[in-house]
Amino acid sequence: MRKTVLIGTVLVLMAGVGYAAELTPRVPTPGMITMVEVGANKCIPCKMMAPIIAELKQEYAGTVSILFLDVWESQDAVAFARQAGVRGIPTQIYYDKSGKEVTRHMGYMDKNNIVEILAKLGAKPAAKPAQPKKQ
Repeated sequence: MRKTVLIGTVLVLMAGVGYAAELTPRVPTPGMITMVEVGANKCIPCKMMAPIIAELKQEYAGTVSILFLDVWESQDAVAFARQAGVRGIPTQIYYDKSGKEVTRHMGYMDKNNIVEILAKLGAKPAAKPAQPKKQ
């Protein structure tokens, strides 16, 4: 039993060492306001935020880079979270266009609060396509 635990611990520690140096996608996105959600697809608060993130991706397409990094599935996400000093999930990190971190929040965050932060950074929703006139 003790050998199994030790081997498992060594494997977990080794897994964090061999991550890729270059993150895909690049965080923050060069030249764009960026919101990064560090979380996991199986984390309850992260699941609650998933539809909000999906809506924001559509609403701000081309104007804000909105990224989700799953720390339970990706070693690149783990590497980013360590480098960024993330202490819990979900964590939202906001960057201005120059790539400077402006603010962060840990825990569930509703859409209105996210939109408020994006607006303070100068982000505007993408232009909506014109609706055809009904006859």
